[in-house]
Amino acid sequence: MHIVIMGCGRVGSTLSHSLEERGHTTAVIDSNPDAFRRLGPGFSGLTVTGLGFDREVLKEAGIERADGFAAVSSGDNSNIISARVAREQFKVDTVVARIYDPGRAEVYERLGVPTVATVPWAADQVLRRLVPAGSEPAWRDQSGDVRLDTVFVPFPWIGQRIDRLEAQTGVRVAYLTRLGSGLIATADTVIQEGDFLSVFMREDAADRAHAAIEAGPVAD
Repeated sequence: MHIVIMGCGRVGSTLSHSLEERGHTTAVIDSNPDAFRRLGPGFSGLTVTGLGFDREVLKEAGIERADGFAAVSSGDNSNIISARVAREQFKVDTVVARIYDPGRAEVYERLGVPTVATVPWAADQVLRRLVPAGSEPAWRDQSGDVRLDTVFVPFPWIGQRIDRLEAQTGVRVAYLTRLGSGLIATADTVIQEGDFLSVFMREDAADRAHAAIEAGPVAD
């Protein structure tokens, strides 16, 4: 894929390197040419000096053939204008904008521009590392009805199959982490000591689900 990135701060430069490591091509736009120093000598993509909502600048960055556009500068207004230009004028299907103001982020989401609201995201990440395990999910959908939790498997579940845990606790296992590696679990996957499970559950059933996991399997 070819991805155009607006903003060459820490997020933009890190994103560009991550994409290149995965075999994609990138073009990075920034109004300050000195910002491109963050990319380092190994960067093989395109750098364009200018404003991310300038049509000619976007064309120079390859927006007309782009598969995605990320607006990650330090300015909310610049990010959202650039994102809307990329989507509405150049018909880029996959567009993401970083927004610092959570109130604005909600508005732009309704306009069809996916956003990353920086402050709420960071606060949530810190919160999940401070509070007891299970009290805050790893992820929650926008409606607040579905959550993803990471749980350490209690000893009674060791040797049991994933489908039994799902049936008795009401959760859906998305994947598990075993010895530092991620695995996609199937119905007949047997739980081993040390497994961490990433499980989907309903928000209104979270307390019951965690209690059932802690209680261990019920005899058939």
